[in-house]
Amino acid sequence: MEPLTWTGSLGIILDPILYAVAAIFVIALAVQIVLGIASGGARVVTNPDGTLSSAGGPYGMSTAATKWIGLALVLVVLTYIVMGAITGPGMVGIIGGMSQQLIPVWIALVVTFVVSIKFKRKLGLYGKLFDSTVGMIGFALVMFWIFAGVMAGVFDMIITHDSLSQVSGMKNKLPGTPLNGAEEGEYAWYLLGGDNLARDVFSRLFKGAWVVVQIAPLATLFAFMVGITLGLPAGYYGGRLDTILSFMANLILAFPVILLFYLLVTPEIVATGIPNYMATVLFVFPLVFLGVLLNSRFYTQPSVRTPLLIVVLGITGWIYLSLISTDGAIVSTPTYAIPGLPNAIDLFNIEAGILVVFVSVVFVNAPTVFRIVRGLALDIKTRDYVAAAQTRGEGPWYIMLWEILPNARGPLIVDFCLRIGYTTILLGTLGFFGLGLESESPDWGTTINAGRRLLSIYPHAAIAPALSLLTLVLGLNLLADGLREESLKD
Repeated sequence: MEPLTWTGSLGIILDPILYAVAAIFVIALAVQIVLGIASGGARVVTNPDGTLSSAGGPYGMSTAATKWIGLALVLVVLTYIVMGAITGPGMVGIIGGMSQQLIPVWIALVVTFVVSIKFKRKLGLYGKLFDSTVGMIGFALVMFWIFAGVMAGVFDMIITHDSLSQVSGMKNKLPGTPLNGAEEGEYAWYLLGGDNLARDVFSRLFKGAWVVVQIAPLATLFAFMVGITLGLPAGYYGGRLDTILSFMANLILAFPVILLFYLLVTPEIVATGIPNYMATVLFVFPLVFLGVLLNSRFYTQPSVRTPLLIVVLGITGWIYLSLISTDGAIVSTPTYAIPGLPNAIDLFNIEAGILVVFVSVVFVNAPTVFRIVRGLALDIKTRDYVAAAQTRGEGPWYIMLWEILPNARGPLIVDFCLRIGYTTILLGTLGFFGLGLESESPDWGTTINAGRRLLSIYPHAAIAPALSLLTLVLGLNLLADGLREESLKD
């Protein structure tokens, strides 16, 4: 069986078109930038609806030309993807093989965009995101990796081989290498080549996406729960409470991040049970947040409040105990153990390495979120609608959670997206230095570290996860820009 090329037989026709359109697009973009600098920016005109736009002159023509050439470039790329999904590697080579494996992801993306655009006027800030080109591009990149991670990690779709399987003769093989002695029903190629242990880079890439999807958004969400729960009272009440909490946050932020991570994930620290104690404390904040949120909202309706709190806190308390319990113990050291949920009712067990990394990320990010929330609370508590709520006799927690927090959502949503990107980079950094996660983990940082040793000879094993990390973080940054743009219009 012959090795696959990147674009297969279709590339004979489309590759020259792609190169030509890409070159013209770069030239058009450069011309647009030069004309924009030379003319001092676009000529601004007022539209009938009162909005402003640029029009006319060489700058306007270059902008329109760049837009249409960019659209042509996108259409050429979509042709590769669509033809690859239909015909597979036989006609479109490696790109066709990957596109065909990713068919469930393409379907999920199309459905998400169609439904979101159709109902965008009813979806609040999320719906307004689809009025921003930058926001839509960022959202597409982020959702691609979310769908790919879930489908590869939960449903074992997309991947072509087991991420830990080693195949004889496939060590450091280049992308598109046919599998030696492939049996019937077994995928016939290593689409992105083999690593230094003869494992499939393509399969490990998407298994690694699942590690990122598990940890980064959830760890960021928990960090926000901690930061919001402590930052709101610090900013609202001020005084000694603010001084103490701000001092603790600054104390944590004074440590270099990498050094703090290193201290938390080293085996000696893990053996003492400190990360488990930290998980017990940090993971309780979502329960506190939900309890105070519901109690403040339905305080005057005890017939609704009491059963609602029992149900919500009962379910979240069960999840909380499942999170901090592993094999029937909350903390287990060589000398003692603190009992937790019995295995019979424990919903899930988190791997020790993932729990340590998760706790470390929450611990490092929470102080920064605290400072942002505190600053927003200090500003918003002076607004007239807060004074009106105080005049109505509303309680402090009602004002914090139902008056101040909703009006701080714009900056917080933007920071949430950016912070997921920071967390993704931190996870990659931890994996690169071999901290926290197991050495066999397919996470991108560990994979980049394993591939860098042979980077000058076999770059594919390190470049594939590095580009994946880049596209996910870029998508999160573009998504944050889109949300910021739309939130300012709100």
